Amino acid sequence: MCLIITIIMIVLAAQNLMQTHWVVGGVQLVIALGLLALLIRNIIAARNQKQGCSTTGCGMTDWLTTLFKKKED
Repeated sequence: MCLIITIIMIVLAAQNLMQTHWVVGGVQLVIALGLLALLIRNIIAARNQKQGCSTTGCGMTDWLTTLFKKKED
């Protein structure tokens, strides 16, 4: 599902950027890149879990994980 939404957002962003709707196309592109980063992180985490590794995986998306971390009360 995330892959389908990512592809749709990339296509919509490309169409809007070609029609010189810069703000809308830029927002859609940022959303698509964010979804792509989350998708890559989930794939790496699933692969590591399947192999039994305890590492988090991709260092590129670790900052994204720490940014949206649950707050412990």
